[in-house]
Amino acid sequence: MDNLIVEYKNAEIKLESELKIKNLNLKINKGEFVFLIGKTGSGKSSILKSMYSEKKIISGEAVISKTNLSLIKNKNIPELRRKIGIIFQDFQLLKDRNVYDNLDFVLKATGWKNKNERKEKIELCLNKVHIIDHANKFPSQLSGGEKQKVAIARSLLNDPKIVIADEPTGNLDPKSSIEIMEVLREINENGNTILMATHDFSLLKKYNGRILRCRNGLVDEIETKDLEIEKIYS
Repeated sequence: MDNLIVEYKNAEIKLESELKIKNLNLKINKGEFVFLIGKTGSGKSSILKSMYSEKKIISGEAVISKTNLSLIKNKNIPELRRKIGIIFQDFQLLKDRNVYDNLDFVLKATGWKNKNERKEKIELCLNKVHIIDHANKFPSQLSGGEKQKVAIARSLLNDPKIVIADEPTGNLDPKSSIEIMEVLREINENGNTILMATHDFSLLKKYNGRILRCRNGLVDEIETKDLEIEKIYS
């Protein structure tokens, strides 16, 4: 099915602890906005990391953007990661270069040879996150929310099939968190598929999306309509 971006069937993922994510079954279709929630240590980040092959699939099936994660070879991981936009909690911007050059570095590293094409793509992505006027600023000159917008722009550079956001508002104040969610919502409405790990209850109340809960090594889908958010972790 062409609309299917992610499919895990009885997948097992090894975690740092003795706990494993086991019998993981999930599907994410093109254009969806999906939240992944759970306590610290429940395996949220490990599930996300398995999607860009930082964590290995021990058994079962796992496919993302038509790439079989169970069989992927190390030499093919860079190609996989070009199909995926990744947003981290701590931004991971290069401090020694400005916003424009942070994005240009990624394009050069992923094979963009033409300077004018890179410029056009960078400006397009910075406009998508409403931060084009900060192109010449260095990360030290930006607020946390602005840094995360740059990170979102970076995640869009290679037209990813899915954007994976690991606690993208975790280091931000409430106002900046809303700004980031509005940007992610806009991107989603423009056709990008988004999977976002979060523990911020207020965002789950405010923004629509499927909610997957990670608990005791298992993942299930819940409805906010049927549960008080505060009881999700009980």
